[in-house]
Amino acid sequence: MKNSEIRALSLEELRQKLAGETEAFQKMTFAHAISPIENPMKIKETRKLIARLQTEIRAKELAK
Repeated sequence: MKNSEIRALSLEELRQKLAGETEAFQKMTFAHAISPIENPMKIKETRKLIARLQTEIRAKELAK
């Protein structure tokens, strides 16, 4: 997701997306620990997306 797409989401949508991405990240890291996944860069991308979502959630909370 691009930052412009993230900014367009509502606060509730951001929280739902964050929960989904966090769960996917945990599953990916567990799978990678057992046997290397095909694209390990996906872990890095997911971690950065989670950080972007958390940043935007915080910005919207402070804007209220």
